[in-house]
Amino acid sequence: MSSSAAARTGTASSAIWLVPALCGFAVGFDGYDLIVFGTVIPALLEYQPWGLTAERIGLIASYAIVGMLIGALLAGTVTDIIGRRKALLICVTWFSIFTAACGIAPSPEMFGLFRFLAGIGLGGLIPVATALTLEYAPGHRRNITYTAMMACYNVGGLLAAGLAILLLPVFGWQIMFLIALVPLFIVVPLGLKYLPESISFLVSQGRRGEAEVLSRRFGVPLQEVAKTVEKEEETAVHGGKLHGLKTITSRLYLFRSVAFWAASFCGLMLIYGFSTWLPDTMTRAGYSVGSALSFLLLFQGGAVIGNLVAGGLADRFGTKLICGVFFAIAAIGISMLSVKMPLVLTYLFAGVAGAGVFAAMVLVYSYIGQYYPASSRATALGWAAGIGRTGAIVGPILGGVLAGAGLAVPWGFYSFAIAGVVAALIIFLLPRSPAHVDMAKTEWM
Repeated sequence: MSSSAAARTGTASSAIWLVPALCGFAVGFDGYDLIVFGTVIPALLEYQPWGLTAERIGLIASYAIVGMLIGALLAGTVTDIIGRRKALLICVTWFSIFTAACGIAPSPEMFGLFRFLAGIGLGGLIPVATALTLEYAPGHRRNITYTAMMACYNVGGLLAAGLAILLLPVFGWQIMFLIALVPLFIVVPLGLKYLPESISFLVSQGRRGEAEVLSRRFGVPLQEVAKTVEKEEETAVHGGKLHGLKTITSRLYLFRSVAFWAASFCGLMLIYGFSTWLPDTMTRAGYSVGSALSFLLLFQGGAVIGNLVAGGLADRFGTKLICGVFFAIAAIGISMLSVKMPLVLTYLFAGVAGAGVFAAMVLVYSYIGQYYPASSRATALGWAAGIGRTGAIVGPILGGVLAGAGLAVPWGFYSFAIAGVVAALIIFLLPRSPAHVDMAKTEWM
């Protein structure tokens, strides 16, 4: 190897974790936002100037999810126009400002509006961060790089739960939202200085020179990126999106697509509903506020471990099996939280529930990506994520209704556990992918 080639290899090696690290840092605050609302629900219920009920808090919790749905739908279009780098930094700036605004909201109406607006930025962040991470990740480490980046989401949730235990009793619920200014002053400046633009975006815009510089710096094969861009453009010209929609709703795939939509609905209902109401439900079950927040801390800690373990198991035993098993684990962990037992065991099952819920949902999308033909995968994932978001809206509302009716214990546990059982059954009962059956026939012939 020549000295110049060695230098390029060394440079690429040193820069290999830069993009995933910056994206992970940003996504961590997305995870923070998911958990932060749940940490302040008991305090909001006791906040006399607003006089909020559990039902109304559940409705406010859904506002951010509606905003996330809109943000996710806008992300693709905006990114195609301005690029992934700018889109990510705009998303971080947007949600940072409006989440912090929740801490100074003068009324519950303005608080709800700020939650909705923050959700728009949050909804666009993960799709953009995912695309950038996968593009810059080394081919032989793509899955582990992506999993590590997404684990930052749960680390952000851990941070929210931990800070709530320390800060809520001293400073009140407002401080938890004001902390969201941190990414504005740390992530955005670091991103402006170090985060590169998407190479595929540069190629699609005819900015080949800039793409070549980044290709050499990060060790990304430019020819492969260029071929992918050309193929995507050709597919778009020939109605690729329409073709994808026709495939996932065809006679062969429609039942399977509906099944995936239902699994995504259940999974996101679990994540957003249970995460939002866990502290309040544990408080109603007789635990102190500090202990209730500790359950949320362990729930997120379990999620970090679960994501990393599930990825390795899925590679070894198959995505379908491990996805179904982890949904079942989620159901068991959540239902066991309704049982009075030694505190150590209750904490353990909180971690088990977190591991099952988050790992299963990550594997649902991985399974969808493997299940459909390559030309339809993006469409299949988009529809599953979009329809699944309705579960994310329903979850917090359901938790609020149960709490308001005095049914949070035990039905706050049972209702979400049932969702886990339904999702597990859906995954286990899904027939083999028609695309894989056709491939097997071709190989046999």
